Amino acid sequence: MDSQPARSDFGNYGAASPLAAAAAFGDEGQPRYCPTDLLGGFALLMAGHGRCVHIDVMLGDPAYARWQLACARELDDGELAAVTERLAAYFA
Repeated sequence: MDSQPARSDFGNYGAASPLAAAAAFGDEGQPRYCPTDLLGGFALLMAGHGRCVHIDVMLGDPAYARWQLACARELDDGELAAVTERLAAYFA
C-alpha cells in the first residue's frame, strides 16, 4: 500500500498566455475558485499599463476586484479585455 497521497496537477495548465489558461480551465458549471494563473496574467497585463494589482486583495475583497476589472475595461487592450471578462465571473 502506498502511503503517499495522490498527486494532482491543480493550476498547471501548461499555457503560454492568460487566455490559453482560461481556455484550458473550461466552463463546467458555476465557477468556484479563481484560477491563479489567470489572475496572475491579469496582474501582469495591468502592470504593462502602469497599474499595480494586488492579487491577494483581489481574492479577499470583491469590491476591490470589481474596481480593478472596471479599470481594465477602460484600457484599449484586446488580450486584457478577454482575460477581464473571464475573471468577471469569479468576482460577480
